[in-house]
This record gives sequence, C-alpha cells and structure tokens, in this order.
Amino acid sequence: MKITKTSAPSPKGEISLFTITNAKGAKVTLSSLGAGIVRVELPESDGSLTNVVIGYADQADYIADGPCAGKVPGRYANRIAKGHLVVNGKEYQLAINNGPNALHGGPEGFQNQIWDAIVDNNEVVFTLNSPDGDENYPGNLVATARYSWSDDNKLTLDLYAKTDAPTVVNLTNHTYWNLDGENSGSILDHTMWLGCSRYLPTDDTLIPTGEMASVVGTPMDFTEEKIIGRDIKADFPALVYGKGYDNCWVVDNYTPGVMRHVATLKAPKSGRVLEVSTSQPAAQVYTGNWLAGSPANPEGRSYNDYDGVAIECQDMPDAPNHPDFPSTLLLPGEEYHRTIEFALK
Repeated sequence: MKITKTSAPSPKGEISLFTITNAKGAKVTLSSLGAGIVRVELPESDGSLTNVVIGYADQADYIADGPCAGKVPGRYANRIAKGHLVVNGKEYQLAINNGPNALHGGPEGFQNQIWDAIVDNNEVVFTLNSPDGDENYPGNLVATARYSWSDDNKLTLDLYAKTDAPTVVNLTNHTYWNLDGENSGSILDHTMWLGCSRYLPTDDTLIPTGEMASVVGTPMDFTEEKIIGRDIKADFPALVYGKGYDNCWVVDNYTPGVMRHVATLKAPKSGRVLEVSTSQPAAQVYTGNWLAGSPANPEGRSYNDYDGVAIECQDMPDAPNHPDFPSTLLLPGEEYHRTIEFALK
C-alpha cells in the first residue's frame, strides 16, 4: 500500500490530500476538508483509471458546496426539525439552513472544516475538535474519521466521537457514486438493492413523521434489485417532496455494533458493483436531485441532476425529537463508533 500527500490552497487554509494506491493500482484520494472522499479511481483493462465518485476540479470548491460531495457532515448529519434540540433537559436552537430545518450540523458544519490529518501505517486519520457551542451544539466533542483501502478495493471508514458533556452525534459519509464514471451522466439506469423493508415517511420538508412504514407496494421498495429510475417520477409523496429519492431506509435486523450488508449498486454499462455495509441503523439514499449548478467537475462542467447517488449510512434524521428512533445521545465517558464499508467489484 502506497500513500502520497499533496496540498491545495483554500480560503480556510491549506487542504491536505492523501492518495492511497493498492496492489491493483486502484486509488482513493482523501481530503482534510470535511474528511472527504474526492476520488476513487479503478483500473480499466487498458490500464487507464476511471473515477467513480463525483467531485470538483478546484479543491476549494468543496467549501460550503450544496451537494456536500464526499464529505463527513456533522455534528448531526441530515435534518433536525426547525433546528430544535433538547439535550439533558436543556433546549438549543440550531441554525436553520434547509427550508425551516437544520441540515448537516449547520452552515459551518464538520463538512466545511479542515480536519487535522495524519498517516497511521496504511490508514489516513482525520481529527476535528468541535468546541462547546459550535453551531450551538453542547459539549466539547472530538470527532475522528479513519479510512483504510484494501487490495481487494474495499474502502472502510470508521467514525468515532467523544464528548465532555451530553450531546447528540450523527456522522456519515456523503459520497456520490456513478459506477460508469463521474462524468458519464445519469445514474438512473443503475440498479440498487437495499436490505431495508421499512422507510421513514416525511412531511414536505423531509422531516420524518415518526412512522417506520413498510416499503411493500410502494416505489420505495428496493428489497429486490430495481432500476433506480423506474419509479423515480411516481406520484408518491416521498418522491414528489424530494424531486426523487431523498429518504431514509431502516436497516433490517439492526443490532448496535454489528455490520450489515445494506445496499448493492450496479452499473449495467461498466458492469461495476458497489456493496455497502455498515453498523449504522439506517441509510439515507439521495439520487442527486439538486446537483445542477454544482461547482465544475474535473472535466470543466457542472453536474446535472441525477448524475450521482449517495448512500449515506447514518442514524435517523431528527432522532433527538423522536424517542422511538435509536438514540443519538452521547454522554461523557462513552465512545461513539460507527463503521461504513464500500466494497467495489
């Protein structure tokens, strides 16, 4: 395993970039801005490399980008209704940055910060110190994102956090995949399978109602492999609200700390396959419904809607306001630890 380091300037300071190359010549490039995945390059039969995650030509463009491409959002990924949070009996008002709600920890969330970075043997480790009151979340929190890349093309992300006061934490990775290549156009012909027989219905601002509904008989059913675009324009509330899939599915047979295979993505043109496994209780699938207008990609164009799909393994959106959802409360002396694996074939 070979790891090389480069850097790029940005208004927030120098961004460190780490490229891990495995024995097959496949490469992953990671960024200290948002502890992000900016390239995953797989070898073709002619020796060339194809990048299968969307990203930008200018590393500084990842700062405050609408798509949150490739990064680790926090302190709380996804949405919290009206930015209203109660921790340990005390109310907190978070920034409203997504309609009437708080999204991805706020405008200066973890995804828009430069993390400390080191190489530890064959792994790249990013660390961020989030002070008490950061985006109005309580407690001094230390977050860690540890990446490894294997010779059989498995990218593993271990997410950790510790706090000195009660707080809430929900960390994920927001990489958008296009297995035919990041500049190849729509992913609506990709097929997807989800190990999830329930999903979270939402209101029209994408806040869960609290119900965990069966997918049976709905366009949300991916329990058998299905073309992503088959039902995406269906007259169904979840799809109308989000202009496509932007919903959270509940992992079947979830057990805290136990890895589950939760998603398989396939590209018919290239034949590539992505298998996603996690110890998280849920997966938000977002089909890039609002990618148009994004910063320029390496080929110089803005992406179009549906040019990538994000499979964001995480805790449930708005969980602090839904006692029936798995708790996202983190207490002093505890360690938050979640794992996500992306296996490419």
